[in-house]
Amino acid sequence: MRQKDKKGLTLKTLNKSNIWDLQENDIFRLWEAAEKDADIKENARHFIDIIKSAFDMEEVKVDNPEVIKKYEARGFKVGMLKTDDTTKTRYAVKKRPILRVTDLTYENIRHISTSKLLEVIDRNFGGGWDSLSQSIQDIIQSGFDISTTTLPKDRLRKPGGMYEKKVDDGFEVLEIPKGMWIEAIFAKAKPEAEKPHAIMESSDPEDESDDDYPEIEDHYNDPDDDDDAFDEDKLTEESYRTTFDTDPEDLNLEAEGITDDYED
Repeated sequence: MRQKDKKGLTLKTLNKSNIWDLQENDIFRLWEAAEKDADIKENARHFIDIIKSAFDMEEVKVDNPEVIKKYEARGFKVGMLKTDDTTKTRYAVKKRPILRVTDLTYENIRHISTSKLLEVIDRNFGGGWDSLSQSIQDIIQSGFDISTTTLPKDRLRKPGGMYEKKVDDGFEVLEIPKGMWIEAIFAKAKPEAEKPHAIMESSDPEDESDDDYPEIEDHYNDPDDDDDAFDEDKLTEESYRTTFDTDPEDLNLEAEGITDDYED
């Protein structure tokens, strides 16, 4: 998993994307820190729904040590969550694993490592990149740069070839045998998208910084320059060129019935 800073996360700032940065212990820690917040109590169901987008979460209705042990044997972390002023409910929480390409979503794709991605692709029956549906490819490419090539085994790692260049550029590689040929899938995590400009975040002109925009000169109210002498030297051939280069006399306009006189 890509390393993320969890320090700034609170229960209120969780969403269906950054929830994938957390582990089971984090869920109980953040909930406990927010127990006294009235908004948390009033919207407990909302926060539970966000947690369930990345975690299997079950209410433990039988408070029995044997039952809890069974949950823990299945990889769950069991703890108490205060959902209202008086009640604490025991929940079992387990991070949902990403094992198959169908587990990949736009919300979690930026929260897995490149090696994890290639491991998941490799589990897809060894079919290679083209075996993935277009929707899965789109999800993957929203978080990773992907390149592929298929070459004979003895040419795949040819010095100076695509394989060597991609590895040198930081790509990780999944090799999928196809008879005497090898399909190489190169993957590298994309950098996080830059934060949109402040103009997208606020409609208040006072919040916009002039430093972020190119300066445009405004000559609308400038005085007219009618008093300036006309400078014929500024005219060039390009200033008055027409689409005809032919001498007007050669066009024989009168022969075509075209004259200077306008007839009704």
